[in-house]
Amino acid sequence: MIEPFIRNHQYNFIKKQADILQKATVSDPKVLEAVRYSAQAKVTDLFPDVTDSHRRLLESISSIKDAGDFQTYLRSLAPYLVEFPQVTEKQIKKRFPKNKKLKVPDLAAIDYHYVTYLGWIDAATNKLFIVYHLQGEVIGIEGKFTMANKKNTCALCHGHGEVALFSAVSKAKAVHSSPDYYKAIGNYICIDSQECNKRITDVTVLERFIQEVTGRGVYK
Repeated sequence: MIEPFIRNHQYNFIKKQADILQKATVSDPKVLEAVRYSAQAKVTDLFPDVTDSHRRLLESISSIKDAGDFQTYLRSLAPYLVEFPQVTEKQIKKRFPKNKKLKVPDLAAIDYHYVTYLGWIDAATNKLFIVYHLQGEVIGIEGKFTMANKKNTCALCHGHGEVALFSAVSKAKAVHSSPDYYKAIGNYICIDSQECNKRITDVTVLERFIQEVTGRGVYK
């Protein structure tokens, strides 16, 4: 029985390491072996508690020598990808009750194996929406987006491309703050969340951002 255990951002990290190996042009065998060992160690370190069979699957990354091996390795991982927990249009709209005419993306067209978060722009309201599963709960955050009009680095995936400044008002309030107190939190993130999902390799920034916006605390 196949037990999925690789989340999308982890798959992207593994894919990045595998790509390094297929493109390695080092002539010194010892240096090449060090590169292979480094890639294998970085991948296995992501999963300290996996079964022996899963570990062997991950460790086979060290056998990648060319583009063919690269594709074969990625195909071997596909059955083990964990799907993003699917949400219904009703569940999403419930997370954004103030947006009565909220337009939800076509959920049926999404391959949830390659999703870390759901994100979309509503040009009519000039807002960007994000849905994420945090600690077993469906979380939705929204905020204004301002086009950067130039390529920049996304805070979530660290890719360089078309980004917008996503600014959201935090629900957290300082002790003894005035009734009209508010704190806006902003980050430059990809306009195209699908491309962002293809690149994101770590969810630390994403989860911290969501926690700050929702007032659930932040990482120390």
